Parts: sequence; C-alpha cells; structure tokens
Amino acid sequence: MFNKKAKIDPSTTDTLIGEGSTFEGKIRSQASIRLEGEITGDLECEGDVIVGEKGVARSNVAARNIILAGKVYGNIFAKGKLTIKSTGYLAGNLSVSELAIESGGFFKGNSQMEDRAGAGDAKPEPKEARAVASASPDGLAAAGSQSTLQSNAGNADMYKTW
Repeated sequence: MFNKKAKIDPSTTDTLIGEGSTFEGKIRSQASIRLEGEITGDLECEGDVIVGEKGVARSNVAARNIILAGKVYGNIFAKGKLTIKSTGYLAGNLSVSELAIESGGFFKGNSQMEDRAGAGDAKPEPKEARAVASASPDGLAAAGSQSTLQSNAGNADMYKTW
C-alpha cells in the first residue's frame, strides 16, 4: 500500500518558487514548475515551466512547454512550444518544436527548430511558401520548422526564425 508511487501528472503545477525566493542548484521535476523568484542552476522538467514576470533564471531550462514572461539567461530546450510574452527576455540559445514571440518580447541568441513527429516525412514546401510566417488570432507569430527569407540584394539566403 505505501510502496506504490503515485503517477505524477506533468500538467499540474507541483513546484512554485515564489517572488522573493532564491534557489541555487539543479532542479528536476516530473510535474510543472512556476518560477516567480530567482534560480541559479539548471532546471529540468517533464511538465511545463512558467517563468512569471518577476521570475529570473540564470540557467539552462529544459521542459515540455515553456512560457517566458520574466528573464532567462541561459539556453532553452522545449519538446513542444516556447512562448515569449511581451515582458519576456531570453539571452541564450533555444531548441524547440514551436516558437511564439509576442510584440515586445526579447530574444538574443541562436534558434533551432526541431521537427514535429512525422513532419520529416512531409514533402518540402516551395521556397516562396517558406518565406511566409503565419500569425495566430491572438497576434502571436508562429514559426514552423523551416522559415527562410531571401535577400533582394543577391546575397546568399538568410535564415531567420520568427
């Protein structure tokens, strides 16, 4: 009866680092984490990570999905979607399947878009179609796994993720 471990739902927020709190070290969690305080050290989460407006992470962050309204100084790895809100600030590289940056959100670094499951089997889009980024109804720019912009000056292709 007491030896069974309850299965943790990665969709529930299990850990909150509140405003005014500081943490140094590595955090690993099976459930979601909300950061309103400060952390120095790596953060690995099987669920989602939410960095609130006053949250600051000086670390690498790996999670299923990440919502960034505060600041991250480090690299981000998301199996799913990274959303940088209008107050969000990322100084580091990112590797995600989907990226959305609201107007006012800040990102300085390199990005790598990972293929979604089965997306590698699809036929490549024509070059002209890849140059168009789609926008969602809430005003977020959504990036696909391949976004290409061509230079009109005859230079080599520029690759940019929106």
